[in-house]
Amino acid sequence: MSHFSAVIQVSAKDKTKAIFDSISIDNKFYPENPTKTTVSLKKNTLHISIQTDELPHLRANLNSTLRLIQASYDSVESIKI
Repeated sequence: MSHFSAVIQVSAKDKTKAIFDSISIDNKFYPENPTKTTVSLKKNTLHISIQTDELPHLRANLNSTLRLIQASYDSVESIKI
């Protein structure tokens, strides 16, 4: 059995914490996720680690995570306070 993993690091300057808050919730409410996904915030950089035994699961999770990051960034960016 193969093991696949990916690490994503994102820095969106002052918006990084808001993006972290937005996407970390998704991981908490999807315990049956076929991938092991960890999300952390270190020094204003978002760290996402994804591990799985199935390559299609890795690809799907990467796509979903990147889309969530983009949607979160766009949402925060659209609100100018």
